[in-house]
Amino acid sequence: MTIVRSDFHQHFDTYARGESATPLLMLGDALAVLRDLPDDAIDFCMTSPPYWGKREYANGGIGLESTHTEFVANLAAIFAQVKRVLKPTGSCWLNLGDTYFNKHLLGLPWRVAFALIDEQGWILRNSVVWNKIKGGLDNTTDRLGNIHEPIFHFVKNATGYYYDADAIRANPRKSKIVNGAIVSATGVSGVRYKRQLELSTALTETERQAALAALDQMLGQVARGEIADFRMIIRGQQRATHSDSALVSGRAKELNDKGFYFLKYHPKGSKPGDVWEILPEDTQQRNGHFAPYPEDLCKIPILATCPPDGIVIDPFCGTGTTLFVAQSLNRKSIGIDVSEHYLQITEERCWRLL
Repeated sequence: MTIVRSDFHQHFDTYARGESATPLLMLGDALAVLRDLPDDAIDFCMTSPPYWGKREYANGGIGLESTHTEFVANLAAIFAQVKRVLKPTGSCWLNLGDTYFNKHLLGLPWRVAFALIDEQGWILRNSVVWNKIKGGLDNTTDRLGNIHEPIFHFVKNATGYYYDADAIRANPRKSKIVNGAIVSATGVSGVRYKRQLELSTALTETERQAALAALDQMLGQVARGEIADFRMIIRGQQRATHSDSALVSGRAKELNDKGFYFLKYHPKGSKPGDVWEILPEDTQQRNGHFAPYPEDLCKIPILATCPPDGIVIDPFCGTGTTLFVAQSLNRKSIGIDVSEHYLQITEERCWRLL
């Protein structure tokens, strides 16, 4: 592993053709380095830029601007280059904290997000809330404590981007046999639904028979492991999810037309939601860097949106958490930073995986 200082395009080409997942480290200003990289070459970006006005990072750079509007503009210029080097199938994940100025919470993460959406055409697929659980002490007496930060998932194109939902699903609980009857992971046996259908006055006889047949089919799918679980919504018994209006809800229309519908649960488990409860990193390289984010923050994004043979980039790599996780998941990665000291820490961390 070496730290390169020039000829970034050439070093990238050599690295991309190679087999090693050891990170490639590039010393320099993120904007300048990115400009030297080829178009449509990177599969995945995840980064946490320096926050505005929060700390004095080594070697200056982003975050030390005199105004927050200048900070937003500088970050937007960098992400314009990220978009250029990202493949059409690529994803970009951005973690950014907010800042108070003259008692105002500035909303900087969303100012940056809107700049990327409105001015550069990025498509925002998710806004994740990182709940830090045990955030730092807050001694203010005139507002609530701040214990969350947003993480934005951007793509270049509305369709066709790489996404492997199965790679991040939770292991589902299994169905079982109780007294000769199949029971789902959460105890659904169909008995209650059958009773509701038999007693229903809101269904016609034709609808009732169709619903009973469909329920038997659903229980069969559970028994065969084709679905992990299900819920049945029956007219007159349960409310349609989201809306009762057939004009705005397809499920409400199905309930009106058929008298029932099913909510099916994936056999490989559920996807993570958009609130992540992850502890801040309290021990990882605290002597070398002011704000390394935790490794667990990177795992879902990389597994879901970076193909196994893909290349990861972090234009503000700091002490290399993104790269460390990418290497542990056998993805190639490139880290850019203005601080040689931080890159040396990254180098030492990643060597431990070899």
